[in-house]
Amino acid sequence: MRKILALFLQIILIGALAACSGNGSAAVDTIISTQQTSVDIEDTTSTTEVQSSASAASTVSVEYDADDLDATISSADISYVKLNGDSIAYEGSGATVNGSIITITGAGVYNLSGTLDDGQIRVDAEDTAKVTLVLDGVNITYSISSPIHVVNAEKVILTLADGTENILTDGSTYVLEDPTNAEPNAAIFSKDDLTINGRGSLTVHANHLNGILSKDNLKIIGGTITVTAVNDGIRGRNSIAIKDGIISINAGGDGMQSNNDEETGKGYISIEGGTIVIVAGLDGIQAETSLLLSAGDITITTGGGSINSSSGGDWGMWGMDLPNNTNDTTSAKGLKAGVDITVTGGTITIDSSDDSIHTNNSIIINGGAMLLASGDDGMHSDTNLVINGGDITITKSYEGVESASLIINNGTLHIASNDDGLNTSGGNDGSAINGRPGQNDFAMSGDYNLYINGGYIFIDALGDGMDINGTIDMTAGTVIINGPTSDGNGALDYLGSFDITGGYLLAVGSAGMAQAPSQTSTQYSIMHNYTSRLAAGTIIHIQTEAGDEILTFEPTKDYQSIVFSSPELTNGMTYLVYSGGSATGTSLDGLYTSGTYTGNTQVASLTISSIVTGSGMTGRGFPSGGGGGGMPPQP
Repeated sequence: MRKILALFLQIILIGALAACSGNGSAAVDTIISTQQTSVDIEDTTSTTEVQSSASAASTVSVEYDADDLDATISSADISYVKLNGDSIAYEGSGATVNGSIITITGAGVYNLSGTLDDGQIRVDAEDTAKVTLVLDGVNITYSISSPIHVVNAEKVILTLADGTENILTDGSTYVLEDPTNAEPNAAIFSKDDLTINGRGSLTVHANHLNGILSKDNLKIIGGTITVTAVNDGIRGRNSIAIKDGIISINAGGDGMQSNNDEETGKGYISIEGGTIVIVAGLDGIQAETSLLLSAGDITITTGGGSINSSSGGDWGMWGMDLPNNTNDTTSAKGLKAGVDITVTGGTITIDSSDDSIHTNNSIIINGGAMLLASGDDGMHSDTNLVINGGDITITKSYEGVESASLIINNGTLHIASNDDGLNTSGGNDGSAINGRPGQNDFAMSGDYNLYINGGYIFIDALGDGMDINGTIDMTAGTVIINGPTSDGNGALDYLGSFDITGGYLLAVGSAGMAQAPSQTSTQYSIMHNYTSRLAAGTIIHIQTEAGDEILTFEPTKDYQSIVFSSPELTNGMTYLVYSGGSATGTSLDGLYTSGTYTGNTQVASLTISSIVTGSGMTGRGFPSGGGGGGMPPQP
């Protein structure tokens, strides 16, 4: 539904702007229609590869065997195991029974049914053995260890028989077989590859530590899986690959985790489909290396949600701790990867006390619909963040989108932030320094740039709308900023230069730190600073002397400065700025199109005589100047 709504809104915007072409708005339609993306996606039934030519993110390839994908089993190949409370009935070879423990030693298919009050299903076979356990309506409890324990095999497949309910429960204290490594440590514990498929259900109650854990590769092909765990919900040391299924996790630690940081090409998570709901005390989905999301419906809540910031609920000012600051540095991020995150599709909803999407290197967004609410950053990457498409809405954040380098080629972004909307800074994320999100110890100069080559960006920021500790290059796209009310911040704040050669820019906010694009631009801009602050909802209207409408906009907050750049602005032309009045027509994000403006008060007359033309009171960047970071706003 969110994808359909977003598409509908974009169609309205494009259509409305095109309808205004008779009033001088044709250039905006051209800007939006020429947004570009660069994506190369290959998907087959056995291999999924996701690549982007826009950045050097890792390519992850997941291979599925035929027995992973096909849960159909011939009855002639099945050995039957009947669980009878405190005993197990089994006849045949390939397994031995000792009281309430059955040990499977041979390859094959084993059908399990019934109830085991205090016992274990154990697999200890040859290195080359493939073992399939068909869970055909089981309820297994083991008070001192894992109800299912894979000691050795090449691969074990858990097939959830159609229409069955299967329940596994462990105790709070284990008798460890390997005290040195504290193993086993999960209700389903496997030292080798583990696959879960089928169309039945599996419920795991993990009272000791983890729910489902493989020390090798873990694949989920289907089924309805519910995990409640004291620690982590689902872990695959080398990898986790999810193709389909309905997965619900409630975990005291991480929801999902792949943590191999020692071997190249491992420690990744790939999600290709399914419905996933995670409530986690710590990170929602954590990959040590790469995290790929190409499809599916994912909902994540971490650390109690965005209402609980990563600082414990309070954001201080300029390095000062507030009285009830907990200085908690615990990670409770929504999506987290040590190297890179790539999103090409799917629907992602995150409510996180820490960053909603975070990586120590790069993020690439090629598609998908994202709805993010964060107690810290909406999206953060240490090195680079590339947006080639998708629909991203950040309803709550400290800083909206943050990276050393930001490249926006396409897509739709709506950002609400308590500090900066877009931020580029050098170094790794220090957003929890002294327990406060956003208090970053970043360098004030360097190659920390913003490139806007297309897309639609709407920012509502209490701090700087765009805080760029480097340069800004804008060639296309639409940027609308409802900026700060405090004079310690500006709708635009940059170091170096802001060169605009195309696109549509509207930045409205306070006047004390206001900046306009640089004189080195090739597209004309105008800047007007009012002598006093105007109330939220007071319309800004710009038209030619002949009465052709150029802009009608209704800000959501008090303001004292406007910066406007458009291909429609022409050298030598005079433009009249009106304040107040009323407007009819279609309004999207405060921008009116296809309507009529009824004027109130003319406040300025500007004749374009240079790349940046200004009027009104002077300020720090009037009409253009240097940046360097504004003052964080009061919470």
